Amino acid sequence: MRQVTAWLLALSLLLAGCASRPRGEVVVYVAAPLSGFQANGGQTVVGGVRLAAEEINRAGGLLGYRIKVVALDDESNSQVAVQVAEQIRQAVAGGERVLGVIGHYNSGQTLAAMEVYKNLPIVVVTPTASEVSLTQRGYRNFFRVNANDAVQARVDAAFLVQKLGARRVAVIHNDTEYGVGLGKLIAEEIARLGAQVAIILQVAEGQSQYASEVERIRAANPDAIFYAGYEIEAPYLRAALVRAGVTVPMLASDGAFLSATIDESEGTAEGMYVSSFAPSPAAAVDEKWIKAYQAVEYRNPDTYSINGYVALTVLAEAARSAKSVDGPRLADALRALRADTVIGPISYDENGDLRDPKVFIFQVQKGTFVQVQ
Repeated sequence: MRQVTAWLLALSLLLAGCASRPRGEVVVYVAAPLSGFQANGGQTVVGGVRLAAEEINRAGGLLGYRIKVVALDDESNSQVAVQVAEQIRQAVAGGERVLGVIGHYNSGQTLAAMEVYKNLPIVVVTPTASEVSLTQRGYRNFFRVNANDAVQARVDAAFLVQKLGARRVAVIHNDTEYGVGLGKLIAEEIARLGAQVAIILQVAEGQSQYASEVERIRAANPDAIFYAGYEIEAPYLRAALVRAGVTVPMLASDGAFLSATIDESEGTAEGMYVSSFAPSPAAAVDEKWIKAYQAVEYRNPDTYSINGYVALTVLAEAARSAKSVDGPRLADALRALRADTVIGPISYDENGDLRDPKVFIFQVQKGTFVQVQ
C-alpha cells in the first residue's frame, strides 16, 4: 500500500509539472517605426503589446504557449516595411510559430507590406492604419482595431460643421496615402453637410515651414481649418497660423494625436482640436493599468499604447476561441469574435473592419488633451 501511495504521489507531481510547463513560445511581431521622426508613436504601440503579453504570460500563457514580443523597425518607410515583412515571411517559412503581426503603424507601410503578408498563414492586426482601401482589397488575414478614414471624415466633418458651426472650411493634408485619402474624404463630407470647402492645400510629410501656405489660407478666409497629417507637421502649421493671426478653430486628424503636437507647438496648440481612434490612456484604463505599463516600459503610456494593448487582446481572444494559433483559424475566429477590451467590445465585419468603430475628439486645454466628444 505504501508503494502504491508513493507511486500515485510521484505520478501526480509529474502530471502537475507537465501541466505547468510551457509548450514553447509563440511569437508576436510588432512592425512600426521605432526610429526616426515617428519613433515615439511606434514605441507606444510596442509598449501596449508588451504589457498585454506580460499579463497573459503571468496568467499561464496563451493555450500553454509563452508569448514572445519581437519589435521590428519599419522606419516609416514603405521599402523598409516590405523588408520587415520579408523577414517575417522567412521566419514563418523556417517553421517559427507566429501568432500574428501587429502593424504597421502607417497606412502607406501597411499597404506595401500586405503584398507580402497576404500570402502568409498569419493574421495581421493594424493598431492605427486607417486608409479605407486596406479592407477593400480582398485580404482574408487583415484586421484593424481602429476606425477607418471614412468614419473619421464623417465624424470630423460633423464636428466642424454641426457642432462648431463652420460654413467655410480650409482642408490641408500631407502628401502621404493617408493624408491625401483623408483630405479627399473630409472635403466630400463637408460639402455633403452643406458647408463650403474654402481651399484645399497639400503639404509635404515632415514639412516645418508654412509661410506661403498661411497666406493662401488667410486669403481663402475660412472659419475653420482641418489638417490631415501627422504630429511632425501639425504643430508647426498651427504655430505659423497663430503667429500670423489666423486663429479660427483648427481640427487635426488622428495622426497628430500625440504629445509632440503640444510639445512642438511652442505654446500655440492651446484650444486646438485633434481626433483620435482611441481614448487617452487616462480615460480608458485605471491607475493599476498605468502602473503596470510603467513597470514593463519604464515610461508613461501614450496614445497608441492602448491600441497596441487592444490589438494583442483581440488576437489572444481569437486564439482561445479557435483553440489554436494557426493563422487561418485565427482569421475565422476573429470574424466571429466579440471581444471585451479596455475600449469596449470589438467585433468585425467580413472585410476586417470594426462593426462599431469610434472616433473621439480632444481639445488641448492647459497643455494637455481633454476629450470633448
